[in-house]
Amino acid sequence: MIIRIALLLLFAAFALFSSVDLLLWLAIPGLPQLLTPLGLATLFSAFSILLIYGLLALIKLIMRACVDYLSAENRAHRRLLFNQVRQQQVKQLYFFKKVQLNYFVEAKRKKLLMANNQQHIHALSKAIDKELSTLKDQLSRTHYQALHHENIKHLRKRDINALLQLQVKIANIV
Repeated sequence: MIIRIALLLLFAAFALFSSVDLLLWLAIPGLPQLLTPLGLATLFSAFSILLIYGLLALIKLIMRACVDYLSAENRAHRRLLFNQVRQQQVKQLYFFKKVQLNYFVEAKRKKLLMANNQQHIHALSKAIDKELSTLKDQLSRTHYQALHHENIKHLRKRDINALLQLQVKIANIV
């Protein structure tokens, strides 16, 4: 309805401007000067009505969007989406914490295993040294030194299999 009124005012303004041109062409002196401000006022009022109507429609849309945004249904929906995202974040955090914990546990296990292996290698080397020292009188000096150096070499290499073989070799000597 308001748009029709604005359009009618717009067409009336164009009709007035056309009549002003016609009156100027017909050389009627006083009437065109009176009709020109009336046409301008009509054109201005048509555009003003359209502008005000557009602003009111925009305000109405904004208000409707705000009311819709603040409605209980949309608040509940946003809350549900927030909780779903938060739950997904917690699941991801749990997964990554579990991976991190497994990594650190495995690293600690490997470190303890290496320390334990090191202790066993040193204990085995000491046992071989004791066996060698008990057999020192029965072995020749060069044979004793060769076995002793072999023990030290395998200890430095941390080769437990070679130390075990050396222990068996010493046990077979007796």
